Amino acid sequence: MAASASASCLLSEDHFLCSICLDVFTDPVSTPCGHNFCHNCIALKSCLDCLTSYCQTHLEPHRTVSGLKRHQLINPVENLEDRMCRKHDKPLELFCKPDQTCICLLCTVLDHKNHDVVPLKEERKGLKVELKRTEAEIQQMIQERQLKIQEIQQSVELSMNAADREQQKKQAQDFINGLELEICELENRRSEVDQLSGSEDHLQVLQRLPSIRASPSMKTWTEDQLREDMKKVFEAELRRVQQFSVEVTLDPDSAHRELVLSEDRKQVRHGDGRKKLLDKPQRFSVYCNVFGEQRFSSGRSYFEVQVKDKTKWTVGVARESIDRKGTIPLSPAHGFWTIWLRNGDQYEALDEADVHLRLTSSPQKVGVFVDYEEGVVSFYDADSADLIYSFIGCCFTDRLRPFFSPCLSDGGRNSAPLVITPIVHIK
Repeated sequence: MAASASASCLLSEDHFLCSICLDVFTDPVSTPCGHNFCHNCIALKSCLDCLTSYCQTHLEPHRTVSGLKRHQLINPVENLEDRMCRKHDKPLELFCKPDQTCICLLCTVLDHKNHDVVPLKEERKGLKVELKRTEAEIQQMIQERQLKIQEIQQSVELSMNAADREQQKKQAQDFINGLELEICELENRRSEVDQLSGSEDHLQVLQRLPSIRASPSMKTWTEDQLREDMKKVFEAELRRVQQFSVEVTLDPDSAHRELVLSEDRKQVRHGDGRKKLLDKPQRFSVYCNVFGEQRFSSGRSYFEVQVKDKTKWTVGVARESIDRKGTIPLSPAHGFWTIWLRNGDQYEALDEADVHLRLTSSPQKVGVFVDYEEGVVSFYDADSADLIYSFIGCCFTDRLRPFFSPCLSDGGRNSAPLVITPIVHIK
């Protein structure tokens, strides 16, 4: 269809009229001598244009016109005007970038001197690339908003009780509604891009694309209000869990022999060598781990650990009855609910399958929250109030204890201690 339309732009109106009935061709045929008529108009045995003799078997379909639809032939001039220069009656083969218009070759000489002019085919190719890029950007914006809605809903579900959950739902619902409206608008824009991608009307695409791409209010919402409202939601959640803060100190009887504990039992780091300590049953003997002295067997508990200046660490809770002598995987199935840092920037939650954590910033202080009855262990960036990860649906049948590993010092690169810090409540 597009090829036929391109061919038609080189024809005049006379090419579509039968010289016998003087109307638009119906079932057009060509005579051997090269003239064209409606099939039913031919009653003679010679061409009325040049009087050349012929027989019916010599007639062939009109190659130029037969591929065009009837409605295109009824208004041939109107159809040609879409692709012909109205001023010079020449094909529109070029595109003027400053004026954003299609022009003919004669226009470049008379009306568009010194303008940036490119072949129309080249401009169309670039425009199709721009449409694909726009569609990809819109899809990314949709996914970002869908992810934010999931994060808010997850935060609401992790609220401590029904009353808290209802209160937070009211706070978060307006924000969610705004995101859903933006998603709806973006879906409409993506649909419009799909339509433009199949359009042959170059000028239409040029006129509509800027309005599709322009979204100043949405950009402001995304970068400013989105961040601010999300911060309020997560700060409210962190304030609630901080109400359940407990005093935590390190248990020296459980500490691996290469670990060094501070006198107040609030800090632990890897030392230079093994100390001469009794190998008690409760002491970790394979990895540089240490328990907190506190036990959690009911209710809710929260504590914070400074992880500043470290390249490796592991923090969380574990069953008191775990094997402290063997090489056991750090997973819920083996009694561990932990997150860790490796290689300075690789954060993972050690769930049944390790979960890579994409954090917007490196936490300096990690908050650990346990709801024993609800079966929840959550980790927070205590400074930004961001929820890092949650283990949910856990079934606790044993007492839980705070679990820490400062990991090896790596020649001093990871010598900073883990520090159990006082709770600084979010205002």
